[in-house]
Amino acid sequence: MLADLSGTSGVLPMAWPHLLGLDMTTVVCSWYGFTNYYQQHLLPMDFEQPKAKRRKLDIGATGSSSAHLSASNSASEVTRLKRRGQVTFKPYNDTSDHGSLLLHGRRRGSSVLGECPNELSRGGALKRKHGEAISVDPRRGENAKDWAHNKKCQEAELPKGTTIGNLFPEILSNIFQYVDVKTKGRCARVCKTWRDAVYRKSVWRKVEARIHIGKANPYLYPSLVQRGITRVQVLSLRKSLRELINGIPNLESLNLSGCYNLTDTALDGAFNKDVPCLKALNLSLCKEISDNSIGRIATHCKNLEVLDLGGCAKITNTGLLLISWGLRRIRKLNLRSCRLISDIGIGHLAGIDDEACQASSNLEEIILQDCQKLTDESLRHIAEGLARVQRINLSFCVSVTDTGLKSLSRLSSLEGLNLRSCDNVSDIGIGFLAEDAQALKCLDVSFCTNVTDAAMKHIAVGMTGLQSLSMTTCTISDSGLKRLSEALKSLEDLNIGQCVSLTDEGLVHVTENMKSLRSLDLYGCPKVTNTSVDKIRKMPKMTRLNLEL
Repeated sequence: MLADLSGTSGVLPMAWPHLLGLDMTTVVCSWYGFTNYYQQHLLPMDFEQPKAKRRKLDIGATGSSSAHLSASNSASEVTRLKRRGQVTFKPYNDTSDHGSLLLHGRRRGSSVLGECPNELSRGGALKRKHGEAISVDPRRGENAKDWAHNKKCQEAELPKGTTIGNLFPEILSNIFQYVDVKTKGRCARVCKTWRDAVYRKSVWRKVEARIHIGKANPYLYPSLVQRGITRVQVLSLRKSLRELINGIPNLESLNLSGCYNLTDTALDGAFNKDVPCLKALNLSLCKEISDNSIGRIATHCKNLEVLDLGGCAKITNTGLLLISWGLRRIRKLNLRSCRLISDIGIGHLAGIDDEACQASSNLEEIILQDCQKLTDESLRHIAEGLARVQRINLSFCVSVTDTGLKSLSRLSSLEGLNLRSCDNVSDIGIGFLAEDAQALKCLDVSFCTNVTDAAMKHIAVGMTGLQSLSMTTCTISDSGLKRLSEALKSLEDLNIGQCVSLTDEGLVHVTENMKSLRSLDLYGCPKVTNTSVDKIRKMPKMTRLNLEL
């Protein structure tokens, strides 16, 4: 019989083990048929189908609309389903009059509220279509203030007068010039007008793009060209530089500082043709490049004015010969920690005994920090061949002595000289500078232990135009500081930290005479008390006072 009910003989014995875990009701429905099961088992039950009733909002002549609406909302229809409990619903629950300008129920503009307070429906049902709204009289109800406030917010007119949306694109561009790069990008996403204003080349003038050269991006370089960006800093280098050089033909500044994997081969591929617009190139800490790269740069970057080779330990005197031969417009050269450079290389740079190398005479600033092979002979070459040099950094050049300073004193254009940690410099060398270097404005003799009060006397006599003076750890006292403060009226920066002999007596003269002082370092001066510190803080132009390391 079960086989006949299933309609397939021979299948039931095979399917029977899989049906043991099923619900008996499901099994019976599948065997016997849902229609027969419903007629025999479910139909006789006492079950009423739910009927949704339309809610009527009747308001009497004396009642208020708010009271009747709240009463209608609380009287919800209830439907009881078999084995499901109670389900409540409010068909017109969105109809209320508290604090809203337009209530769902009628279209905007149609009014069901007349002059009489009970004119909402007058015994009839409130009928509406989905999405319609009814208007509410602000004179009724207890929430008239809320209604007026919401009406003012929702019906607020556009701001009158001139706003930022009325400005010309040229004015917007002028405004966007003063925001940072991230803000420029956010402004470009506001609207098309702002985007066009942000994309003007004047907005991106002097902005340096910082990029990672990795996966190929066909939109990167055209976007930079569109904005007129000509200064690029490469944060990481995984691909060839050739795409960058070719993608930005007007490239003026290229910063490759810290790209440790940059080699001569990569630079040979990048600078395989002339780059006439490039004026500044930073290769600091690119320790794998050598004189071969310098030759390639000197050949194809004829207009280069700034070259930074700090930390390039493989650069030798030959590289300086190539620079003096090819880079005729070089103005600033950084050779920090190029320890293979000697006096011969400086001679090549200065064009000594070589007519083809006289082009470096345009050099204005040279950094020779930590080039420990340099001696006084290098300073003599600089004084003879680089007459336009204005700033020289000789810090940590331990072989430089007072004789070399006598050679440098002949440079009439010298404005800045850094002699930090030059142990062989003494008061005599400072005296040579004070005699002839009248244009000197910045002098740093910090950690020169042989500099004493006698040097301060020379400075007070011959360097009255100094604006910045650093004498950290020098052997000076209050008498030298007094003489110095009386002569250097225009001094702005003074560093006398770790001068353990200084007391309040010397600082009194500083506060009385150096009215132009803006910055003062006093860290490591144990004899200076709070009395002097308070007086220094009250100086008219003082902006920076350092009392700690």
